[in-house]
Amino acid sequence: MSLEAITEQMKARLGAGGNFKKSVKFDFGGDGLVRIDDKVSPVIVDNEDAPVDCTVKVSMSDFMDIASGKQNAQMAFMMGKLKIDGDMSVALQLGSILG
Repeated sequence: MSLEAITEQMKARLGAGGNFKKSVKFDFGGDGLVRIDDKVSPVIVDNEDAPVDCTVKVSMSDFMDIASGKQNAQMAFMMGKLKIDGDMSVALQLGSILG
């Protein structure tokens, strides 16, 4: 899946906004990033590198495995495949937007 497809899928999932009320950035390294800011209305989902509450660093393939349920996010974190910078409590709420 491409960065554009992931971005569009997140836009569709979040719609005009939700109960997340935080900002997070998924940093896919050389493959780009997706930023979600649900502190504003309507929610912003884009590929801009702006300050956020929490940054999740993960490869795009590992992200896809986690989002599809093939890989457990906690195990990926323990194995070093997923790194969190910033507010860890935001990362713990990501299930609500990843499905």
